[in-house]
Amino acid sequence: MMPLLSLLGALFSLGGLGSGCALTRPGAITPPADSVSSQRKQLTVLYVADLHAQLRAHPELFWHEGKERIEEAGGFARVAAAIQRIRAERGGDVLVLDAGDTIQGSGAAALTEGEALIAPLNALGLDGAVPGNWEVVYGPRVLRQRARELKHPLVAANLRDAASGERLFPPYFMKEVGGVKVAVVGFTDPDVPRRQPPGYSQGLRYDGPEELPALVREVREREGAQVVLLMTHVGLAKAVGLAARVPGVDVHLSGDTHERTYAPIEKAGSWVVEPGAFGSFLGRLDLWVEEGRVVDRRWELIELTASRFPEDPKVARLVDAALAPHEAKLSATVGHTDVTLARYAVVENPLDNVLADAIRAAGGTQIGLSNGFRFGTPLLPGPVREADLWNLFPIVNKLKTGKVSGRQLRAFWEQELENVFAKDPQKRFGGWLPRPSGMTLHFRANAPRGERLLAIEVGGRPVEDDRLYTVTACEREGDTPDMVCRIPGVQEPHVLDIDAHEAVRRFLAGKPRLNDALQGRAVGEDLPPVLRTQQVE
Repeated sequence: MMPLLSLLGALFSLGGLGSGCALTRPGAITPPADSVSSQRKQLTVLYVADLHAQLRAHPELFWHEGKERIEEAGGFARVAAAIQRIRAERGGDVLVLDAGDTIQGSGAAALTEGEALIAPLNALGLDGAVPGNWEVVYGPRVLRQRARELKHPLVAANLRDAASGERLFPPYFMKEVGGVKVAVVGFTDPDVPRRQPPGYSQGLRYDGPEELPALVREVREREGAQVVLLMTHVGLAKAVGLAARVPGVDVHLSGDTHERTYAPIEKAGSWVVEPGAFGSFLGRLDLWVEEGRVVDRRWELIELTASRFPEDPKVARLVDAALAPHEAKLSATVGHTDVTLARYAVVENPLDNVLADAIRAAGGTQIGLSNGFRFGTPLLPGPVREADLWNLFPIVNKLKTGKVSGRQLRAFWEQELENVFAKDPQKRFGGWLPRPSGMTLHFRANAPRGERLLAIEVGGRPVEDDRLYTVTACEREGDTPDMVCRIPGVQEPHVLDIDAHEAVRRFLAGKPRLNDALQGRAVGEDLPPVLRTQQVE
């Protein structure tokens, strides 16, 4: 495995943000010249992932070679305009896809169980999508209902009804684009029942990838597919791992980890790509097919910034109509920040430090723990609104307190470090590292499993294995009563009457001085100060 520090530098060297140019790895095939035989056909695939219900434009953090900038980007109206521009350029020979985590992640989405997304989403003209791990947040019944309301099909080979064993959605769909028969096979995260609160997916069954090779053969041999795309919502690292296990796929379209692949990753003859998140990016894949096989390919990750793309007025009106009933509630001010708070870091970030501090203060405990969520766009200096609370913490589970031993804390952190930094990407699990308050940890990401922790302190003092410590985290629907933030066997568990949103409201009401600097709460001794990616090859 490439050391993560070297890998980070390698990823940043793959190309400049905002360049608008296609980037390929050394030795990758380039587009054909105009003189190529007319038998060669071109098709264009556009895809988004992890929109997380960000209907409107928002501040986005871009980074390259240690330089950062924040610029307005995204919004469904801008996504639509970019799609329409490329459709016109290509004369309609375009396939448009969505790799999941679409109807969750904002206040309007939560307040309507995703219904507010349907009209703007249908206006994008998608051809198909895979359900993400958060699509079950409102339960299986609502997931089925939203799927019926969409104009495009959902595909997932491994999502079944637990009682009947029948698939919820077809495993793939076929479409002819530019005279080329294309198959899109869908696969969603099999870890959902453990990764999300178990109650979300009750009644559903998630299978592994064992059926995928047979399905790829089926679309090739029985359906006559000339191009096979495997669209997955398992994260970039796992998608790279699947490339070697599922032969016959031309390109793997990955979602879930919000990774920004400016250059495709080549594995076992296939390309693996992921298009960022929040509608701030659009992935463009151009394929040239001759005699039933892909002979050339080109990938471009397009930044959907306000300076480069307008908004489509029709979709903008649909977005306004969808948000209008909730505008008053979501625009209410709950606090203020004098600094920019952003989440985009695997280990520690200023935004989650605030959230973890609020959770600890609400519980009155020694330790506060916040989830390692990836979603949430930057929060600029100024008022903090109700909408921001939903963007940053889009579930309203109650807070829960309890007592845990130092030994339990060590076991918890070793497991969480394995979830994030497992050498085998297939063993990675969930989001980024949980965010602590009241405690600090130092670790080595590249150390063997169970040997990563170097030091762990609570209140500035080394943790003692047999001592009990009080902790506050979020209750997860479906967990056992003695479970707090994936820590089992917690003593004296108690569910509070408030949720994380109310904790932040109360915390900000005290007008604390918010900090935009890292505080050394979680430090990887073998990592850069800010780690933006989990991707390893």
